[in-house]
Amino acid sequence: MSTSSTSDLIDDWVGIRPHDRLDQIRLKRLQARINAQQSHLALFEPAEPLAGHFALADRHAVAAFVAALHRNAELFDFHTQGVARHGGSQALITALAAEAEGASREAAYRASAAHAQVLGAKLPAALAHAHLLVFRPRDASPAALQALLDAGWSTTDIVTLSQLVSFLTFQIRVVAGLQVLAAGLAPNAIEAEEAARV
Repeated sequence: MSTSSTSDLIDDWVGIRPHDRLDQIRLKRLQARINAQQSHLALFEPAEPLAGHFALADRHAVAAFVAALHRNAELFDFHTQGVARHGGSQALITALAAEAEGASREAAYRASAAHAQVLGAKLPAALAHAHLLVFRPRDASPAALQALLDAGWSTTDIVTLSQLVSFLTFQIRVVAGLQVLAAGLAPNAIEAEEAARV
């Protein structure tokens, strides 16, 4: 999977080539296509120094956890490569996979004591917030935000964390829709094309 900041990651992951059918579909929403790639770059490959203290290794760690919650192995691998590239350990990568595997869709998530040391002081709260936004966004509350503040997250970093989870959920849905189209499995091609035009 490409990590180049000059390519379009969604196109790379789906295998879209210039002038093919899916390329034409995405061109119908060109600004959305551009914005998706720019959002990725802003979150994971910023040109300017980051505001706040949400390190790139931790951003990729949260992203890998979200990808694992969605059972998206390709995106998980992409972001664990980012964890390693920015100084995260293999132990952290292993812990993220285990934490996502043990997380329930229905119940509130809490990081296991077994991984407390490798996750550190702040990541467990970020993973819990990501889990909440993925599976139970309607339950987000001031108390959930306070848990992040209590763990040492700044207001700026909480905003970035929420943007990151929201963007990843969007990105995963777009990729899934385009992959269905690419495989020719869409039960209703018109509806599937509309879903992919984002």
